[in-house]
Amino acid sequence: MKTAPNGTHFVTLANGYHLWTQTTGSGPIHLMTLHGGPGGNNQVFENFGEKLAPYQVRVTRYDQLGSWFSDQPDWTDPANRERFLTIDYYVQEVEEVRQKLGLDHFFLLGQSWGGVLAIEYALRYGQHLRGLILSSMIDNLDEYLVNVNAIREAMFAPADVAYMKDVEARHAFTEPRYEALVAELGEHYLHHQADPQPRHLISTMGTPVYNHFQGDNEFVMVGALKDWDRRADIHRIAVPTYLTFGGHETMPLAAARRMAATIPDAELHVTPGAGHGQMLDNPADYFQHLGEWLAKTAKK
Repeated sequence: MKTAPNGTHFVTLANGYHLWTQTTGSGPIHLMTLHGGPGGNNQVFENFGEKLAPYQVRVTRYDQLGSWFSDQPDWTDPANRERFLTIDYYVQEVEEVRQKLGLDHFFLLGQSWGGVLAIEYALRYGQHLRGLILSSMIDNLDEYLVNVNAIREAMFAPADVAYMKDVEARHAFTEPRYEALVAELGEHYLHHQADPQPRHLISTMGTPVYNHFQGDNEFVMVGALKDWDRRADIHRIAVPTYLTFGGHETMPLAAARRMAATIPDAELHVTPGAGHGQMLDNPADYFQHLGEWLAKTAKK
């Protein structure tokens, strides 16, 4: 199996669609990243090759089907939605990308939604993994929903919470007051930097993919993901696993600690002063601990 060279390449899937990929860095440790969203893109990983260079890590990132740099199916076609908008499809996509790029015995990092795919991949295709990294993702959505609603109750006045629930019942998500409250929640718990994300003149979000799996926003889980739960299965993850969470984010740290105690070979790190986007909020801490874990684990 020949590994793809460094640089930017499009891979053509068996279904005919094309995915954008990029590999940077050098060294014996190979890491592949899975972005969040759903419908987000790979840009949060742009500097991973540079930041992990001291640890001899080669980094491959790609945009999933329906995300910004890769092909966009016609999501108005019900057949496309039924065929592609499933967890199973995206897990099989990870495996096909692995094969196309010639990866084996590699590390897989999933951020947020990417962590869902990484957990599923480790349970189905763990024989190809050297290790697993879950960045700001737990093993179920029930505990996330309880936590994010508790955050909202504690952060806002009762009148604001009642207003938000009313908007959600009416599906009136574009009301300016509601959008401002959601944005405030995001600034406190998703990303703490004033300008943490790459900027574009138009939205790069794969909104149809996000809406299908998530719902309207991070705080209203009504999409296909809402019943996802792997709590009964994570003890079967048979590769070394690194759990990294922000110290002030939307994912419950109690669930992270439970996961660390349940997965046979797991290590938990909490990135101080960071929200859901740890690598943006506190990159020095995030990359140091991730790099050290990768280097240590690769020697086992």
